[in-house]
Amino acid sequence: MSPPRRTRVKICGITRAADAQAAVEAGADALGFVFWPGTPRRVEVAQARSIIESLPPFVSVVGLFVDPAPAEVHATLAALRLDFLQFHGHEPAPLCRAFGRPYLKAVAVGDPAGEGSQVPGLLESLAPYGDAAGWLLDAPPAEGRPGGTGRTFDWSLVPASLRRPLVLSGGLRAENVADAIRRLRPWAVDVSSGVEEIDASGRSRPGLKDAARVAAFIEEARHADA
Repeated sequence: MSPPRRTRVKICGITRAADAQAAVEAGADALGFVFWPGTPRRVEVAQARSIIESLPPFVSVVGLFVDPAPAEVHATLAALRLDFLQFHGHEPAPLCRAFGRPYLKAVAVGDPAGEGSQVPGLLESLAPYGDAAGWLLDAPPAEGRPGGTGRTFDWSLVPASLRRPLVLSGGLRAENVADAIRRLRPWAVDVSSGVEEIDASGRSRPGLKDAARVAAFIEEARHADA
């Protein structure tokens, strides 16, 4: 019997070198850097460069964009070593593939009213991105944010089989990631708000990771694989 496949883990919204180091030490496979200006998780290029240059080998670096101008992506690529691009808006497929990097295309599953996207419609929306390295399925946008909302979606809406590797996102945390992995067997899971620091009022602190929550999340993902 072959050993179980290991689910990859991406920690997104990295803004501090210490958080990147904690994620790597806990076993993260990839780190995400957000370049969209509409979120406090955004990182400046110079800041991202300093963090990326401190990473050990074999940790993938992902740059996240939301409906960017091509010049913005080209400038970021000229300044940074990005292994993957992640597009989290309404980018057409030709733009996603225009930069000579593997890319992930994010698509929201369901709608804010909770009615859900039907599987045929979801597959139709993904079809133009057949050359993507993976399809990232996320919860619907909320409060003007296309991702990182901390909300889950109805996992039963995920098709049983997809043409591209599934990257699961949307409201994942240590308490539910093992269940998600066992149910959907994604290629990877992607977390941001679910591993952030919590302030005195119980709210997450966007862009600031909690090393203990990161470690717990990755540990639960590994338990699910076993």
